[in-house]
Amino acid sequence: MPQPITIIHSRAPIRICDCGGWTDTWFAEYGSVLNIAVAPYAEARIEVFAASDVEHRVVIRAENFGDEYPLTEQTRAKRRHPLLETAIDHMPVPDNVAVRATVFSEAPAGASTGTSAAVLVALIGALDRLTPGRMTPHETAMTAHHVEHNLLGWQCGIQDQLCSAYGGVNYIEMDRFPHATVAQLRLPEKTARELERRLILVYLGSSHSSSGVHEKVIRELEGAGPDCAKLEDLRQAAAQARDALAAGDLEAFGRAMKDNTAAQGRLHPDIIGADARRVIQVAEAEGASGWKLNGAGGEGGSVTILCGEFPGMKEALIGKIQENMPGATIIPIHLCGKGLQFS
Repeated sequence: MPQPITIIHSRAPIRICDCGGWTDTWFAEYGSVLNIAVAPYAEARIEVFAASDVEHRVVIRAENFGDEYPLTEQTRAKRRHPLLETAIDHMPVPDNVAVRATVFSEAPAGASTGTSAAVLVALIGALDRLTPGRMTPHETAMTAHHVEHNLLGWQCGIQDQLCSAYGGVNYIEMDRFPHATVAQLRLPEKTARELERRLILVYLGSSHSSSGVHEKVIRELEGAGPDCAKLEDLRQAAAQARDALAAGDLEAFGRAMKDNTAAQGRLHPDIIGADARRVIQVAEAEGASGWKLNGAGGEGGSVTILCGEFPGMKEALIGKIQENMPGATIIPIHLCGKGLQFS
């Protein structure tokens, strides 16, 4: 293979602590979400070649799956990685170049941390650099959402894409799906350090699976209308979380996390899976200040915990989780003040 003309490398953070999640969807119509961008990242690498120097115009490399193939009519029919294929088709490669697009995620797939959205934001951002002009972070996020929701027909809200594109701590207000504004909370350095020190991301050991639970919830919420109490409880949890972080009150933030998780549980008995309940029970027994079931819920996925404030409490809690749930994994995280980045 010839040497590339240039290489574009991008990365985007994942999302945790999505207080207000479920209200950023088409059936909610309007909503509020408070979420936090963290590393690990999703990454994209675009190697650019002269079109005349290579056999295929587009080659996809899904590194996490060990899969590499040219994007042709035959491979499109097989839909090996429809998320990647659809994004590339939507962001067409200029006629005079060819690309080898590699994507990689440090976070496990199905962790309910917006990994697919982060992958899309990173890939679309990199593809955008092949042509003149630059999309804003908001435009990049909305393009990623368009690919998932409109082109692929997948059920998804807007908050994951916005978090990955913007980074930081975001309060997202959606006045009419999918139109939204993003207000970024500028935490004092002391608050940010303490928040990062106390947060724990627990991957439950298996990819998130709704098993039809989400479709049941969606049908019920759609029938109840956007002003139903279950959705309003989630909107209020988002505002509660925003106000707590703005005030630097992590104990109040922990209460907002717990209130949101309880509100998720009221959507359907199976939203909080058995493994998530076990993690929450351990966290409560060890004096954690808060816990949030990440994403929409269901079996598998992950839980974010805000441990107690005293030294040693985080390590003790991690030890208890590993003792009680050997299949669970602690994913190291760091707050990301920046969203989509290039190098």
